[in-house]
Amino acid sequence: MASDLFSIAGKTALITGGSRGIGAMIAQAYVAAGARVYLAARKADEMATVIAGVDGHCVPIVADLGTMDGVRALAESFAAHETKLDILVNNAGATWGAPIEIFPESGWDKVMDLNVKAMFFLTQALLPQLRAAATPGNPARVINISSANALRYSHMDNFSYSTSKAAVLALTQHLSARLAPEHILVNAIAPGFFPSKMTDFLLADPETRGRAEAVVPVKRIGEPDDIGGTAIYLASRASRYMSGACLVLDGGVVAQA
Repeated sequence: MASDLFSIAGKTALITGGSRGIGAMIAQAYVAAGARVYLAARKADEMATVIAGVDGHCVPIVADLGTMDGVRALAESFAAHETKLDILVNNAGATWGAPIEIFPESGWDKVMDLNVKAMFFLTQALLPQLRAAATPGNPARVINISSANALRYSHMDNFSYSTSKAAVLALTQHLSARLAPEHILVNAIAPGFFPSKMTDFLLADPETRGRAEAVVPVKRIGEPDDIGGTAIYLASRASRYMSGACLVLDGGVVAQA
């Protein structure tokens, strides 16, 4: 049945950067679909807001993935709750913008450390739980959040961000090649414009928002169901023959580039 094909009911998921934006949207979709969800983010109050808006199992873990100590602490905290992990959504990310002449090393390192380094080392640290959940008929999943900026010039001075998100795609393929034989499937999503802290500066003003929507072929920005449905697909039986892939979710922007 189609309902079984796309079911994630009873699965355990950990979503990083789950307190707002795309992470919160995926969390809300997963809880509504019957998954047991753990959120990881730096701010407990923002996670509390997400949890207040859902009806189901949703547990916050305060974590700062900008450091290796934070990565290890998150893995240890999750292991204290669960022995198996069906779905890891590596969503935590940062951006930095500055003209090329003054773009700082700190802005480069902060973005690369969180967007790429933490993604790899958290996946590494959670391999015992992913392996414990993985079976040939029901593989474990790692879903890495990249960006349409990895595939198309962003027209913004976000040099480290676009570079990091391109690295996420390479890392996704590399992890897939290594882990697919162990029944751990690794895929990526490359979102375009979605409401988030990173896009607030574009979407807060109606005129700026209108210009942003105008460049999207479908003439709107992303909505919660768009990212939620895609994340459910990548976590469900429907996608168990997919690994090392990137699903572009940008309303057709990359396709027209």
